[in-house]
Parts: sequence; structure tokens; C-alpha cells
Amino acid sequence: MVPWGQWVPVPSDQARQLQRATRTPGRGPWRTDRYNLAVSRFYGPADADALVPDLATVVARLRDQRTELVTLRDAFRAREGDLVETLLADVPLPDGDDPELRRLRLRMRGIVDQMQADVAWLDERDIVLRDIATGLLDFPALAAGRPVWLCWRLGEDRVGFWHGTDEGFPGRKPLGALPDGVARA
Repeated sequence: MVPWGQWVPVPSDQARQLQRATRTPGRGPWRTDRYNLAVSRFYGPADADALVPDLATVVARLRDQRTELVTLRDAFRAREGDLVETLLADVPLPDGDDPELRRLRLRMRGIVDQMQADVAWLDERDIVLRDIATGLLDFPALAAGRPVWLCWRLGEDRVGFWHGTDEGFPGRKPLGALPDGVARA
């Protein structure tokens, strides 16, 4: 068991993508809120802003897919409950897998695959997905020689905030408060 809050390396790219898509930063053994000093690029505000139209599309799609996935999961659980009640009532069930459960399972798998592709797109650009529901993203940057995060959230028309690597969303500050010397990719 990993102590609460300790960073542990993620075993594979696919696992890391799924965990970034489904976990709240800083919770549980797989922390994704730590700054990766080995990132392949750093963003300046203009570089990050150039990606905002694409990010808005990707993050909105992820948010909608997450909502649909939760709805399908609830329908799957309800159908399983109905089948259990039928079994308890000694009513014979048809042989094999229930067609409705199979349909729900396949649809959920398809959504998860689509979500993984979008998370991989973000990961290829070293952009960290912090929260799907609000569309919160962080871009690695350097300010006055120290690593920081440029911060953007779905609905914002540009990247207008930053925070230190040890701060989260509550520590967001306007870009005007950013120390001089923001590095570009």
C-alpha cells in the first residue's frame, strides 16, 4: 500500500491516460498533480492560447462522454438488479448473456476507447487534464527559471491564469502576476 499522497510512477501510458481521465488530482495512490520535470516541452501563454479552440472541442467531448458513461453505468447496474430479482423469483432466464447488458457493455467500452484517444491527444502535448467535469487543464511552463503551470478551464476564451507546481486551482493568479521570463516550447 502506498502512503496517502506519495507519488508513484504509473506503470504504462494507457493506465496513466485512464487514471488522468478518471481520477481527481492528488487523491489516492496515483497522483497526477506532481510536476513532471522531464516534460518534452514548455508552453508560453501564446503557445497555449493557440491550442484553446482544439482544447475546447476535446474537453467538451470528454465531459459529455463522461456524463454518458455514468448514465450507461447506472442503466447497466439497474438491469443487473432486474435480472437478480428475476432469478430470486425463480423465473428462468434465457441462456447466454442478456442482450441489454451486452449492448450497454459494448457502448461503455466504445466510450472509454474514445475518451482514451482524447486523453492520449492531450498527453502527447504534455497537457495535464485536472478535471473532466469543469474542463480544467494545466500546461507546463517556466517562469523566471522555475516550473509553473499555465491554467485553463473550459469556457475561458484564452489561457489567463497560472499557478505554482505546489498549488492547485485555488492558487490561480492572473498572467499579469507571472514572473518575467516565461519560456516557450
